[in-house]
Amino acid sequence: MESNERNYTLLPFQYKRWDKDTFFIVNECGDYNFIGYDNFSSFIGHGLSPEKSVFRDLKSKHFLAENDLSTAIELMANKYRTRKSFLRDFTSLHMLVVTLRCNQNCEYCQVSAESDQAHQFDMKVDVAEKIIERIFEGPSKNIKIEFQGGEPTLNWPTVVAAVEKAEELNQKYKKNLDFVICSNLTTIDREKLDFINCHGISISTSLDGNPEEHNKNRIMRNNKDTYELFEQNLKAARSVCGDNSISALMTTTSANVDNLCGVVDEYIKMGFNGVFFRSLNPYGLAAENRSDLGYTIEKWLESYSEALDYIIQKNLNGTYFVEYFSTLLLTRILTPFSTGFVDLQSPSGAGISGAIYDFNGDVFPADEARMLARMGDDYFLLGNVFHNSFKEIFNGKKMHEIIHESNVETLPVCASCVYQAYCGADPIRNYLESGDIVGQRPESEFCKKNMGVFDLLFKKLKNAKEEELDVFWSWITRRSLEEVRCEIYDR
Repeated sequence: MESNERNYTLLPFQYKRWDKDTFFIVNECGDYNFIGYDNFSSFIGHGLSPEKSVFRDLKSKHFLAENDLSTAIELMANKYRTRKSFLRDFTSLHMLVVTLRCNQNCEYCQVSAESDQAHQFDMKVDVAEKIIERIFEGPSKNIKIEFQGGEPTLNWPTVVAAVEKAEELNQKYKKNLDFVICSNLTTIDREKLDFINCHGISISTSLDGNPEEHNKNRIMRNNKDTYELFEQNLKAARSVCGDNSISALMTTTSANVDNLCGVVDEYIKMGFNGVFFRSLNPYGLAAENRSDLGYTIEKWLESYSEALDYIIQKNLNGTYFVEYFSTLLLTRILTPFSTGFVDLQSPSGAGISGAIYDFNGDVFPADEARMLARMGDDYFLLGNVFHNSFKEIFNGKKMHEIIHESNVETLPVCASCVYQAYCGADPIRNYLESGDIVGQRPESEFCKKNMGVFDLLFKKLKNAKEEELDVFWSWITRRSLEEVRCEIYDR
């Protein structure tokens, strides 16, 4: 009796039942496919005919190989190395907490900022300069130095000293050097803006929605109108530094979770061309006030889905506007390239892609780890710039533990998850929620949120019309819809 088995080899992949008629499969390097039930059964049973188009599709995407197994493995390895290329750029993002003082008292503040008179929480100039020296000991050719707080402009002399020290050292090291300052913009003035513009510093700010929503979330300690001051200083900053030098993100609370489409309108009104829908993180005041500010992950996903549809339609109607979180995920799904988003890397980007330096020179692998220390637990403390070298800080026992325990390829549940190739681990949040850096995936809000967004995006990709895919590619490539369509047409 003739066997129905075909001579081909299955290559590694994860899968899940998408619906009663379809399986969804993803391989190790992120290629995906939707395949009918009968074809899937034939495929895994080595009975799929090479004459079928689905066979050729699976072969081209490296789900199977015929007599070219070594070539297929080599091609997959190249893609896999590209996806993991962030490991070669160790460590590129360095965040300096130049002060914990802040002139705002936001109810969701994750760092539990101090009053604007608490000068004991300012980073001294000598601390900043020592941090800069440590940063330049690292191997990365690309360095981004980000000034955080509190409100970093309240300790302006330290910001100036750090920028000038970095530029001085870079005359020797010749690295690709960038600066960002994270500011609420309420204390900015012309002198600071001139310095920011002169040294090519990008500004990252925050806008949580319309005046009512923004003022409810972001409260001035002197009770002044936050939104009005923000709007005034945003215009001043753009007049000096240019429109493209300023970006904004928002935090979702109970005040705006039901109006994310309205938040989009506010961003467009304010002249921004994108928004990052950030959910609450369980640190600092955000954790203490969660009963008032919080919502379920299911509620956030429902609002996010509605807002994403709204944004896509805005683009189709001629307004270029990006949702940055979905763009990060789509980049990981539709291209082999890695992204700089720390939360979606395996091993975790904490310490590998970025690190944060507290006002006293203590070093943590991520901002969340520093927030955890502010809450009384310094489990993730890597060292101090005065007591430890770059190698001791970033090649010590704690970093080894983080790396070892944050590979989704080997973590329980993650190891068999169909979204493994696109996702990452958050050891700090795992530790906070479960007391263990491996964590418990079934109870993890981090996991529920990412799984929900992946489900949403793949549902869109599976059913998308060409015009919607054009919108996604315009976000990924940072080009207008017209430019994307022209390139496709020219091809």
